[in-house]
Amino acid sequence: MLGLRAILIALLVCLLILRYLKQMSSQRTYPPGLLRLPIIGSIWRFAFYRSKDLHIELAKQYGNIYTIWLGPKPVIVLSGFEAVKEGLINHSKDFVDRPASPFLKAVAKEKGIILSNGHTWKQQRKFGTVAMRKLGLGKKGLEHQIEEEAQQLTQTFASAKGQPFDPSAPITNSVSNVICVVAFGHRFSMEDKEFLNLIDAIGYMSRFLNTVFYDLYEALPWLMEYLPGPHKKAFECSKTVQLFAKKEMEKHKEHEAVLEPQDFIDFYLFQMKKNKNDPNSTYNEDNLTQCIFDLFIAGTETTSLTLQWALLLMANHPDIQEKVHKEMEKALGSSQVFNYQDWKKLPYTNAVIHEIQRSQYILITGLPRQTTKDVNILGFVIPKGTMIYPDLRSVLLDPKEWETPEAFNPNHFLDKDGNFVEREAFLPFGAGARVCLGEQLAKLELFIFFIKLLRSFTFQVPKGVKEFSTEPIFGLSLPPQPYKICAIPRCGAS
Repeated sequence: MLGLRAILIALLVCLLILRYLKQMSSQRTYPPGLLRLPIIGSIWRFAFYRSKDLHIELAKQYGNIYTIWLGPKPVIVLSGFEAVKEGLINHSKDFVDRPASPFLKAVAKEKGIILSNGHTWKQQRKFGTVAMRKLGLGKKGLEHQIEEEAQQLTQTFASAKGQPFDPSAPITNSVSNVICVVAFGHRFSMEDKEFLNLIDAIGYMSRFLNTVFYDLYEALPWLMEYLPGPHKKAFECSKTVQLFAKKEMEKHKEHEAVLEPQDFIDFYLFQMKKNKNDPNSTYNEDNLTQCIFDLFIAGTETTSLTLQWALLLMANHPDIQEKVHKEMEKALGSSQVFNYQDWKKLPYTNAVIHEIQRSQYILITGLPRQTTKDVNILGFVIPKGTMIYPDLRSVLLDPKEWETPEAFNPNHFLDKDGNFVEREAFLPFGAGARVCLGEQLAKLELFIFFIKLLRSFTFQVPKGVKEFSTEPIFGLSLPPQPYKICAIPRCGAS
């Protein structure tokens, strides 16, 4: 009996070894990369060493296209401008899909804009583009609403009376209210508990997406479903955002405004009625709920964190801040009135805003894509259905594209005569068919908030602080370390 048991155990071990060797041999068709272990794949490396520079370090070791393994699933990472451009621009249609990973599928159910594919994505994306344009993206209507929110923010900053304060919550609230105006047609009070719960839920979701528990869920969903952990809270936070959207949706249905749509929900409800007899229509309440979820997840923390980095960098670089102040005074005079088109008069200020986005890119990498067919890229054949990660951060820090990639240097966007210069490698919003839908909204917000704040205040580090740390907190997003800043009112500012 013992002999038979030993034989069976030995046979099982042999079968497991053969299976593992077969899996290892299949790796040869993929680009080189991290050691793949049974069951967990390559996530062992991310469990023991989590750094904002990990992907760039891996590219130095394995090349600008390399493989990591989420359990048994290969993930191809494109690093540096050449590789990312080849994938997202030159092979845009081949990389247009989103992977239906276990966690993201459970959250979004392949609906909305960001995480849908095929016919659903095409309809939702097209509608989103048209709706944002009709809402006045880049025009005076939405611009005026952002200016009002920026004015609210300056008043909050002024209430600190030049004393050190934490700007993160006021900035996040203001940026979230911009999304509320776009989606719901109105802003919320900073004392509204449901609104504050919404912001907390969005923040938690963003932080969770680059934790070991997220990696484990993607690799072992069948196990993680039965285990406690932060992934459970992440699902609850997802429901909080969706329920908030549904509540607003019901209010709009009660007070229908199809003759004069005022916001994203109005336009979507009108589109649902227009297409109610179309059997191929994907315009429904589930997709609307997810579209609103997408607007908040994609549009709140990204812009908020960029503005937090902006103030930190201005305080750390008073010489650059002073140049911004002088340019604004010369171009805009003493008046506090300005508009988005004034960026043409402010080449140095525009360069500073771009350099903030480049030097302190707020995501650890770009959002994943998935190949729609077998693709030959940079000498490797990537099979259909493979997950692709375009490392946008590596593009913005590519030493082949930027003179001083690790330094905060607005001259990256200026020619020798001080004129603003567009850079092909400036891709914070991605590229190709899946380029960020809210790119123009984000640019509008960053410009108006930045100009309004810099026109009103001089930002300084508190007494006793030499300078703020520029080392971010590691996560899917990369926020600055918590800091308190002094907003000193400028003469003539109101």
